[in-house]
Amino acid sequence: MIIGLTGYASAGKEEFAKYLRGKGLVSISLSDELRKIAMQMGRTWDREDLQDLGNEMREKHGTGYLAEVVKNVILNQQYRKVCVDSIRNPGEVEVLKTLSKFYLVGLNVAPEKAWELMQGRKRKGDPETFEDFMKVYNRERGIGEGENGQQVAKCMRMADFIIKNDSDLAGLEKKCENTFKKIETESRPTWDEYFMDVMESVSERATCDRGRSGCVIAKDKQILVTGYVGSPIGMPHCDDVGHKFKKVIHEDGHITNHCVRTVHAEQNAICQAAKLGVSLKNSNLYCRMTPCGTCAMLIINSGIRRVVCQSRYHSGEESEEMFRGARIRLDYVSQEVQQYAGQKVEGKK
Repeated sequence: MIIGLTGYASAGKEEFAKYLRGKGLVSISLSDELRKIAMQMGRTWDREDLQDLGNEMREKHGTGYLAEVVKNVILNQQYRKVCVDSIRNPGEVEVLKTLSKFYLVGLNVAPEKAWELMQGRKRKGDPETFEDFMKVYNRERGIGEGENGQQVAKCMRMADFIIKNDSDLAGLEKKCENTFKKIETESRPTWDEYFMDVMESVSERATCDRGRSGCVIAKDKQILVTGYVGSPIGMPHCDDVGHKFKKVIHEDGHITNHCVRTVHAEQNAICQAAKLGVSLKNSNLYCRMTPCGTCAMLIINSGIRRVVCQSRYHSGEESEEMFRGARIRLDYVSQEVQQYAGQKVEGKK
């Protein structure tokens, strides 16, 4: 769940961000990123100077630059629930929309009420007169600004939800609560997302760093069995003694390296079903990447009817062809090729 906040000065973004922090969301502000840049450059960070600096950064690096910085933080830290504050340009919205389950909330307020609220908070760098405030307010709306400038009015038109701050603090908090409940309902994971999340958790038990793969097999919205890549029971693991590589020369001449010390996650899940006497007929299999040829054959003969992969395997064409022939549906969450330690393909065009 990624909730982005846009809106005019003193519209209530800070109050909503505080509410979301109380719900366990990590709070990140584009304005804070600008302040960091300003400090590195030895510049002041009153509101007008930050507006100028933001425009400069967008003109130099693109309208979505600040959002790209924040997006990288979210992905690198693997944050699952985040509030992103101070969105002021449609380019920033477009970048954040590439994140899964992103919702943009716009907070609106009349300028007279905004000025009253701003005077009450007394923040360093805020305008000192209503006339100066209106310059800031109109600039944020986009008046006199170019494509790289403040474009909050356009961002507001892109919002999934609008909160109008037209009452007291208690009224605003109630509107924030109601909006969050709507987002929670919409952001509930689909069954595919749910099972893929479980697969990721299962993969943490894997003992071979070439993929760290996990597998979940489910039917009728119920998990039947799970599995992860690792050596046969009682035998040493890759993480303890290293990989056991085998080169395979393919018909077109390209060579791939494979670790043959381990049993693949899909194979372990199917073995678990056999051990427990669980039928896999007409079930769905969820895994990290395109199953190898051996796994594909086992999947076909187990009666599994659908395979969902997080990403592609660099040499998965054979499996894809087998699945097509067996009329097994193959879906990818991402079209990217899975990267892992020791991956190397020699001579492939």
